Amino acid sequence: LGTVATSLAAPGNKSKAALQELHEFVGAWKGSAGNKLTLGPKDKFWEEKISWGWKFKGDDCWMVVNFKGGKFLESAEVKYSPEKKKYQLVGTPPGSKESIQFEGTFADDKLTFERLDPATKDTQRIRINLAAEGIRMIYQVDRKSAGGTIWKMEFASQQTKEGESLAKTEKGPECVVSGGRGTSAVTYMGETFYICCSGCADAFRENPKKYVDEFKAKKGKKK
Repeated sequence: LGTVATSLAAPGNKSKAALQELHEFVGAWKGSAGNKLTLGPKDKFWEEKISWGWKFKGDDCWMVVNFKGGKFLESAEVKYSPEKKKYQLVGTPPGSKESIQFEGTFADDKLTFERLDPATKDTQRIRINLAAEGIRMIYQVDRKSAGGTIWKMEFASQQTKEGESLAKTEKGPECVVSGGRGTSAVTYMGETFYICCSGCADAFRENPKKYVDEFKAKKGKKK
């Protein structure tokens, strides 16, 4: 993912380039979650839907994540800090008005965040990765006690991308805004382009010329 995604970013926009590493997460996912990664017939579980999308404001951009039915987070924003060279996740737990903040990295196709719980001094960890050629997503939350070395799983969710199947491997066209995989068509000046999420659709509607010009310039450089 890294080589392709980074080449899609505008020069100097390090935040967007880093977030493009995560473009395969964008989309709607559905599956089940529980307190184990592999659930047995007697284990408790719940249905959960996760959606990833982009948000743009001027030259700034970030990703938004929603967890419908989630027990750990209800929503989150994922940004990238070029100064710290870290991804940052600010999440809101279900029923809470207070947010919790994580920092992390994307390495070996796995997004990993950690935070120190100020109340317990435990370290909390979120790990997210894809499997089955990007059709499945595994989302896991672990906790390690203060001074401890063993991680204990708190939540795990296995998701399948909506509208996809394990037999489908085509990557499709590129999103004109984010550089991810385009799933819906838009038109500008008689030409057809593609966007990957509602956030990119909003950005395109606001300033289509900007994104079309950037998209064509990047395509020209790749020839």
